[in-house]
Amino acid sequence: MSNTLQAPYDHWRNRYLLMRHGHSQANQQGVIVSSPARGVAGFGLSELGEQQLAQRVADWQWPTPTYVVHSDFLRTSQTAAHIAAAFGLTPSVETRLRERYFGELEGQGDDRYPSIWALDAQNAEHQHHQVEAVSTVAKRMRAVIDEWEQKTSGETIVLVSHGDPLQILLTALAGKPLSQHREQAALIPASITQVGD
Repeated sequence: MSNTLQAPYDHWRNRYLLMRHGHSQANQQGVIVSSPARGVAGFGLSELGEQQLAQRVADWQWPTPTYVVHSDFLRTSQTAAHIAAAFGLTPSVETRLRERYFGELEGQGDDRYPSIWALDAQNAEHQHHQVEAVSTVAKRMRAVIDEWEQKTSGETIVLVSHGDPLQILLTALAGKPLSQHREQAALIPASITQVGD
């Protein structure tokens, strides 16, 4: 697979609000929680994360969502629940929006991330330490949008995911080399980035 995916859409049928989950217990503890075995049932939103979501809903400045779709990790499920409740929607799970799997670094300190990002910058296909390749993350994230673009139009879809996958997706949508994903502006917890018309 090449370092870039096909060029982004000339015309979007829907708009997408790419949302990172609110501040989580994993963020609070400074640990990597990337495996479904630990992230689906545990490490939900922190108290700060709950506050961020309440504020995000109160100060909503984006188009009104018609769908809320989320990773099945607890922190993204809880984030999606806040947004869906505010707009009378029922959130739906999409496992392809999961956190990037960090392999042998699971459970270690989040100070290990930069060493993986340095490897990413050299090769978007690498799987050192059994980490999920950037190219694999891009493919699964992009497939979610591709499917929505094929099946509907005129919708505003909130996709609740995680920092690395969203930065990788934004890099892919911009048609940039996937190895440059860390050159994207960092996505802070509970942030929303709009793409599409």
